[in-house]
Amino acid sequence: MFYTYILYSKDRNKYYVGSTSDLQNRLKKHNTNHSGFTGHTGDWYIVWFETFDNLRDARLKEKQIKNWKSRVMIEKLISSAES
Repeated sequence: MFYTYILYSKDRNKYYVGSTSDLQNRLKKHNTNHSGFTGHTGDWYIVWFETFDNLRDARLKEKQIKNWKSRVMIEKLISSAES
């Protein structure tokens, strides 16, 4: 099982989009003190995810979301999943 996911940080008021085969372990890594985009905050949490049978499809979904370059579109995706 593979996942495309969106994280949110209240401190930064930012979203992060990624893909992985181990969602919980990846979240733990995002919340560690490291030098990447998600580092130094430690308050990231999952607001949306979708499952896939293979990594290729998960990465394609990740790329699609990132290509939107739109906070509004990301928030629509999140809210549609909550409905």
